[in-house]
Amino acid sequence: MTDRPSPVVRHTTWRIAAVALAAIVAAAPAAAVSPPGIVYFDPAVRTAELARPDRAVAREACLAVARDPAWADLPPLAALEPTDGYGSDNRSAPFSWAVMVLGGRALAGDEASAADLVRLLTRWAEAGALAATPVSHDPYYALKRTLLPTIVAYAVVRPGLGEAERTRIDDWLANLVPRVDQTFDGDVDHNNHRYLADSVLMAWGALTGDDALYRQGIDRYRSALADARDDGSLPLEARRGARALWYTRHALTSLVAMAEIARAHGDDLYGASVEGRGFDLVLSFLTNGLVSPALTATYAAANVIPGPNDDSHIQDLGFLAERAHGRNYMAFVEAVRLLPPRTAPRRLIAIRFDTRTAAERPLIDEYVGGNATCFWAQE
Repeated sequence: MTDRPSPVVRHTTWRIAAVALAAIVAAAPAAAVSPPGIVYFDPAVRTAELARPDRAVAREACLAVARDPAWADLPPLAALEPTDGYGSDNRSAPFSWAVMVLGGRALAGDEASAADLVRLLTRWAEAGALAATPVSHDPYYALKRTLLPTIVAYAVVRPGLGEAERTRIDDWLANLVPRVDQTFDGDVDHNNHRYLADSVLMAWGALTGDDALYRQGIDRYRSALADARDDGSLPLEARRGARALWYTRHALTSLVAMAEIARAHGDDLYGASVEGRGFDLVLSFLTNGLVSPALTATYAAANVIPGPNDDSHIQDLGFLAERAHGRNYMAFVEAVRLLPPRTAPRRLIAIRFDTRTAAERPLIDEYVGGNATCFWAQE
């Protein structure tokens, strides 16, 4: 296998190139994302699709989780805090779950859910929720996980808001979102933490018409492709011991989120490549590893922050099934399974979806921003 520069070196190279390009175009007028105001889809168009008889499965998925009237009054959190040991502050999880469920239900035309979502977002906006989160990679990771589903759900109801309501929520999010662009001089500036951050920034840029933030997501996507090895492994994820595949899946989900945002705006990231490395190559490391986990052994042996299991020879495949908290970490496959052409990695992931994951619908996950079945299912 050909030796390749480290991810940090190549990331720095990409940043230098980006700065040079920025200098060249500095005199050009500011661009805007086209079309502005949407993240993954035009909500009016998707709502109309969901009303069709041939989209009954998707519509049922949008409405599968019951609305809880108490969600509209969830108390705002002032901050997410650092935690001891492995993991991150999960106190915003009830809020994230609420916006994901309400956003999906609102997309399917449930007016009560739409009203509750607006009330919840307004309540948190008026309180300046999460604004006191300290600058540290641990609570900022939790902040990213909270912001992506918030932005995606907000995009569903934003077109119907009055100016005052829209401005209040816009201002709250405009204060929070730029914070996730923070760097910490470590691996979290280059691994799945960073991909998640840039999916948040890209989503917000797409929604608000900020082309710089939108393009930052595209830049990050390409830098991830540049980091991949010849076998598709991402060095900072594949070294994670028993969770080498677990974190590869984390990274892939954020790449899918960015690619789907791009697709909604006429840019094809699924077909992009850097030095011959594209999305399918990275996906193949996951699909090959699921067929034969031993393929991860060489990289996983590094055992860097492996999670709760220190045995790198036994891959933790817990992400393949719905989690106890209702999230399904394979939700990103709802988008991937629809992609042409039917390359080998896409066929393999689609087969797994059809034989196992589909039975667990609806697939809901913060890392993809909500109810993926509701967003993308075509049946």
